[in-house]
Amino acid sequence: MLFWMILSFGIVAFILVKYGFPVILKMVDDRKAYIDESLLMAKKTRAELEKVNKESAIIIENARKEQLRIIHEASKTGEEVIKEAHVLAKVEADRLIEDARIQIRMEKEDALRDIRRSVALLSVDIAEKLIKQKLDLKKGQDEMIDRLLDDINISKS
Repeated sequence: MLFWMILSFGIVAFILVKYGFPVILKMVDDRKAYIDESLLMAKKTRAELEKVNKESAIIIENARKEQLRIIHEASKTGEEVIKEAHVLAKVEADRLIEDARIQIRMEKEDALRDIRRSVALLSVDIAEKLIKQKLDLKKGQDEMIDRLLDDINISKS
């Protein structure tokens, strides 16, 4: 019985060694190759993910810098617009003040002309009344004629 057991075991071992183990070893090698390939792909994917993370960090940093630059430029432009508006407002205010001064000067000159006309008319009226009073008297007429003649002679000399 021992003989038959050894013989059966030998035949089964021979069949397994000849036909079973190569198939099992091939499956184990295929599985090992698949696992190695999966690990390699995982390493590549991890490296690509790290590369993408670095690139995204660089892009985010550049975007932040660009944002700060744009904000700074907008602030600077706003300040320039405000300064320009102040300058334009000052120029406009100066122009309005100068126009008002010219208008006041013109109105002042008009008022002075009106006053001079009024004074001249009043002077003429007063002179007319005085001359009428003096001319009413004969003696006054003679004095006035003499004075006018004297003034004419002095002017000609």
